[in-house]
Amino acid sequence: MSGFAAAMNARVPVSVIVPIKNEAVNLPRCLDCVKWADEIFVVDSQSTDGSIAIAQQHGAKVVQFEFNGTWPKKKNWALENLAFRNEWIFILDADEVLPPQTEAEVAQAIIGAADIAGYWINRRFMFMGRWLRHAYYPNWNLRLFRHALGRYEKLTDAPTNSGDNEVHEHVLVNGRTAKLEVEIDHYAFPSIDVFVEKHNRYSNWEARVAADTLLDSSSGKISSQTIDQRRKLKTFSQRLPFRPMLRFLYVYVWQKGFLDGAEGYYFARLHGFYEFLSVAKTRELLKVRQRTD
Repeated sequence: MSGFAAAMNARVPVSVIVPIKNEAVNLPRCLDCVKWADEIFVVDSQSTDGSIAIAQQHGAKVVQFEFNGTWPKKKNWALENLAFRNEWIFILDADEVLPPQTEAEVAQAIIGAADIAGYWINRRFMFMGRWLRHAYYPNWNLRLFRHALGRYEKLTDAPTNSGDNEVHEHVLVNGRTAKLEVEIDHYAFPSIDVFVEKHNRYSNWEARVAADTLLDSSSGKISSQTIDQRRKLKTFSQRLPFRPMLRFLYVYVWQKGFLDGAEGYYFARLHGFYEFLSVAKTRELLKVRQRTD
């Protein structure tokens, strides 16, 4: 085999982390899209639906994570404890899919990184059978980074009852960042029922962080002007009345969710309800705190 052919057949020197719990439906599609990676870790939370066997069939290394209820959560635990073969890691959720051209772009990004510590990648959301091109788009996440230089932010020490995986926490990297051109396809909400279940848990996290008033203290460290501005806007909005309506208007009008048709309207209304849950739960936490102080 020639040197060129060997290079073409070589796997990309990146370790992929896929955090899961009972993801048998999504996992085959997810793992198929990163089979070009040199190493794949599936970090499991005691799945019972056959996810472990699927991961092993796809050549992934399966490790088990035991959550203590507060910290660390699954991704940070993986960053601290897994023995990676590679300097670079890519974090991909089981309900996410990368396009075929990701292989070449990630390989080139690593080769040409120089002093870059991490790369942002955009996501688009599938909702009610339609790709949203305005509501919650663009949605940048830092997913490809040097594992020694990046960790997820810690915004509260308290139990949040929101699950064992980082969802709204962002990666803080020690160094310069850049952006990838490829996008993640995010199949986060296969049904309204799943959206409501997830955001009921997410609102637990939102309420706890809001009650602890720690969101703004971390926003300037994320190395993204977009995320920083979004965090500051969120912190400011927490002092305003009618937050659920403002959240709806932000998604539907400011982000032009109305251009996504009926799906954009439903998506925005559901996020308004999500904001209402966060407001109500924050109020509940503060009243409990007042009674115990």
